[in-house]
This record gives sequence, structure tokens and C-alpha cells, in this order.
Amino acid sequence: MNKPLILVVEDDSSVRNLIAATLKANEYNFITAASGKEGASQAATRSPDIILLDLGLPDMDGVEVIKQVRGWAITPIIVISARSDDTDKIAALDAGADDYLTKPFSVEELLARIRATQRRLAYSNNASSSSVFENGGLKIDYAAGCVFLDGEELHLTSIEYKLLCLLAQNVGKVLTHKFITQNVWGSCWDNDIASLRVFMATLRKKLESADSEKQYIQTHIGVGYRMVRL
Repeated sequence: MNKPLILVVEDDSSVRNLIAATLKANEYNFITAASGKEGASQAATRSPDIILLDLGLPDMDGVEVIKQVRGWAITPIIVISARSDDTDKIAALDAGADDYLTKPFSVEELLARIRATQRRLAYSNNASSSSVFENGGLKIDYAAGCVFLDGEELHLTSIEYKLLCLLAQNVGKVLTHKFITQNVWGSCWDNDIASLRVFMATLRKKLESADSEKQYIQTHIGVGYRMVRL
């Protein structure tokens, strides 16, 4: 698997140096930025493959950086923040973030999330050109990486898209939290389970806001989730 170019946007020098040292030790290519403005500029000029982004930046909120980047690119964005409230996570994910890692974090988990992001990128690039999934008014075009509901395109983050594809490929089956997190994040950390609940809530919100009369995803409390065949 080719090593991606990673942009690290972090104002705390100690955290930035830790991430940089970790990436260097694992032979990743990386560039750093200490402010939101510099980070957005680096994202536009250097076209990184993955962005690691802090939310509490000195000049602007990280959510604004996400919105700016989403104006021109679908680059995967992994938020690394001390903010642990669901409202902060939802705001970042709704703005277009793909993953959320809460500080303090282990470098092993950070590397696992980067590897999982690489796999998602490879998955998107290698999708079959003739593969289409349909269920009720839901249509997933794997080749184009697009999702439609009753003919209207849904705008999903890469994590939401991966979750939806995983459920679609196992339609009618209950998928456990562990199975889902291992297939999406490549691990089963406590943060993964918490993030799964947030991502699933935002995904269901998008599906139900477009078609409130149909329930595509069913929650099995304490177990996992299932896509219902309509």
C-alpha cells in the first residue's frame, strides 16, 4: 500500500511534534500547519491524501477549515480534538469530516485510523464499474461512489458511505458493533464504538430526512445494526 501525503493541522507544538515523529517513524510523507488559514492553504496547494485536523485552532475553528476544504476537495479528514461532546463530533461530521479521534490518543490508534482511511480510499478506487445496489428508493452506484434516494443524490462523508455500503452488502443481516468497526476502522477501540453511534445517527438522519416514511436502517440495541430489505 503506497504511503499517502498527510497534512497535519495542529497548533499545539507538542502534539504536532508527536504526530510528526510518529508519521516519520512509519515512513509517511507529511507536511504540517500551525493555524487554520495555513492548513487550508496547504490543503489547496499541496493536495494531501489525508488531513489530520485539530478543531481548537488559534485563528479559526477547525469546523470552518473542514467547510473550506469541502468546497473544493473530498480529501479524507480525520479530526483530532480534545472536544469529546457528541455535539462537537456531530458538528464536525456534518461539516464533512470523515473520522473523529479524541485526545488524549495513542499513536497505535492514530496509525490504525490512517491505515483504515487508506483502505477506504483503495476501496473507492477499486469499485466495480458495473456494480449497483438498489433497495426501495435507495440506489448505490459503487463505480461512481454516489448514493441516490428517490432520484436525488445524497451527500455523504466517506465514513457514512462506507457504513452504508457495508450494510447494503449484508442487507437483511444484523451486523454487530465489532464487525462494523473492524470493517470500517480496522479496529474495535472504545472510540470506534462511540464514533459508530454518531456516524450512524448522521447517516440515518440523511436517509430519513429525504424519505421519512421508510426506515432503511434498524438499530438492534446493544448488538448492532441491520439494513432492512424494502
